[in-house]
Formats: sequence, structure tokens, C-alpha cells
Amino acid sequence: MIRKTEPGGPQATELAELIASSAWFLNVLTAVRDAGLPDAWVGAGALRDLVWGQRYGGGFDPQDVRDVDVAFFDPTDLTHSNDVAATELLRHREPAVPWEATNQAAVHTWYEHVFDTAPVDALRSTAAAIATWPETATSVAVRLDPAATLQVCAPFGLDDLLNGIWRRNPRRVTVELSRARLARHEPSRRWPRVKIIPP
Repeated sequence: MIRKTEPGGPQATELAELIASSAWFLNVLTAVRDAGLPDAWVGAGALRDLVWGQRYGGGFDPQDVRDVDVAFFDPTDLTHSNDVAATELLRHREPAVPWEATNQAAVHTWYEHVFDTAPVDALRSTAAAIATWPETATSVAVRLDPAATLQVCAPFGLDDLLNGIWRRNPRRVTVELSRARLARHEPSRRWPRVKIIPP
């Protein structure tokens, strides 16, 4: 049960209603909140899958979710083992969920090696990290506070997520990487009514 949304507004309310319609997603948000990871949010692909599955595809099926991205921020421990421990903490709470917890404070230590790019600057918060995620529609994350208020972090707004628009976020993702993601995710097959803006 979501009591209200912060920040408010019709789009945030619309998103909250879509989330509230999925007991599975509410359970995910509750597990993340109760795990107590610092500055933790759920977003990217899992949230997009929920919204686009319901609005632009054949419905949302949690079994189709590849991973649940949990972004947290812990500048005191930049090791990979911190990500592993956070993921295991969540898995212990909800073993059936495909968790993938990532410390956004450590992204600069591995990003260039994983994606074969130039070095990137250290991020200062989870919100700053969300603003670098690959598409504008996936640069959105949500969390529940102790009062069951849904908090929304959407650096580019909610237009592309709610209106079904696949658009590259140029802040960090190269055109080549964006094209590879487009080919891998096949949005036109998965969500036939989504509008694709080629990178």
C-alpha cells in the first residue's frame, strides 16, 4: 500500500498507481527498504518492465525480469565484495528475486574496464548515478520510506517512461553501447507500441 508520492504531481501519482497494482514490485520495494542499505533505490530495467509491460506490451510478468537493479551509495567501502554482500542481504530476504545491488560510489573504479570507455568521475550520490543510466526512460528509480510514501528520483522527468519512449541518455552511454543495448533488449518486439528514437 502506497500512502502518497514524493514529489507529487499527476505523473508521480500515475507511476505510483502502476506500482501499487503489482504486489511483486511492492514486495521488492519493501525488502529494499527493510534491508537498510544506504541511499538505496530500485529502478532501471525492472521499473521500465513494469510500466511498459502494463501500458505498451502484453502485461507485466515478474518471471520476465532479468534483474532487479538496486542502487545504493556507500563511500566507505568501494570493493566488489560490498556489492556481493548487499546482493546476498537482499537475496536472504527474498530468495526468488533476481537481485543485483551495485554501490554507485564505486562505479568509477570499474566502469571504464567493463564498458571499454574513458575513465569516469566518481559519483556523489545515488541520484547523480541515476542521471547517468543508459536511457531516459530507465533513468528513474523509486523507494519506499518508513511511512510507505513512494519517493521518485527522475532526473529527466517521467515523460519517456510513462509515454513509452526509448531514447538514449547521452550523459555517459556511447552511441555504440546504446545501439548494442537496443539490439539486445529488442524493445519493439517486447513492447510493440513503444516509440524508439535511434541513437
